[in-house]
Amino acid sequence: MPEPTRGDVHVNTPLTNISIAYIQAASNYIASRMFPNVPVQKQSDRYYIYNRGDFNRDEMKARAPATESAGSGYSLDSTPTYYAEINAIHKDVDDPIRSNSDSALSPDSDATRFVTNKAMIRRERIFAANSLVTGVWTNEDTGVNSDVTAGAEFLLWNDSNSTPIEDIRTAKRTVLELTGFEPNKLALGQTVFDALIDHPDIVDRVKYGQTPGQPAMVNANALAQLFELEEVLVSKAVYNSANDGATDVSAFISGSNALLAYVTPTPGLMVPSAGYSFNWSGYLGASAMGHRIKRFRMEHLAADRIECEMAFDQKVVAADLGYLFLNAADFSATVSV
Repeated sequence: MPEPTRGDVHVNTPLTNISIAYIQAASNYIASRMFPNVPVQKQSDRYYIYNRGDFNRDEMKARAPATESAGSGYSLDSTPTYYAEINAIHKDVDDPIRSNSDSALSPDSDATRFVTNKAMIRRERIFAANSLVTGVWTNEDTGVNSDVTAGAEFLLWNDSNSTPIEDIRTAKRTVLELTGFEPNKLALGQTVFDALIDHPDIVDRVKYGQTPGQPAMVNANALAQLFELEEVLVSKAVYNSANDGATDVSAFISGSNALLAYVTPTPGLMVPSAGYSFNWSGYLGASAMGHRIKRFRMEHLAADRIECEMAFDQKVVAADLGYLFLNAADFSATVSV
């Protein structure tokens, strides 16, 4: 007598406790953590820049009896502006899809997470396009695999003969001497982070803290302590540049770059910072990040629309407070060992 087959006793149905969606973790993105967030009530406006040199001159003089004190002053530039451009994307959830969805699917929630992920990618790409490119910062060096030119180039940090600790220290000193403010944050692309945590000079500095069963580990916190910085941020976010239907072309958004900068933890009047994120919180229903999610009916499509908007301007406001390392690591290059 024939035995029942697997198909006779079990019919495959979608699992209700798992599904697979490539939604990147929030920790992959650093754009909103590198530059301080400044909620603004208007989409565009002006801000003041004080002249740096006016504050750093020594103009105080000895004062003789019955004479006036030495006078001084500072100039203001009121021409800089921000403009919180609105970026938006939507996902439609049609009635048949909602009615026919298995219990493992939640079309409205899934659509919200989908458009939010798209918004985070957009913000990270704008940060990279505005801050991790040549010609933006007062000081920048480019990584090379040989024949280093003093003052403009440095040896790739995945080269064991390179000197990332000295390079960072020199950059910190350069910005401090120019502005009076020492950089406190370092933003790294993933490939740069990988190069640094395996660099022999860095591993050698932390290895003495190892114990049996607890080998020396270099992470972002260890790098921050080693470089004497408040924070090291690693951009892990990726972006697919291929058109819909084409083969995926995925790459790290921040590339192989590193940005060292002074950014204030407390934005305010007369407070310098390499950059600010001007978020239009005054936009109807927007959060302090200038972000809002809307759901509304599209009756002519027999669908509900889930729409995400972000209105912000991620702007470099003090180019002299940053130091950019372009192409800091290149694992495709031939390096010495």
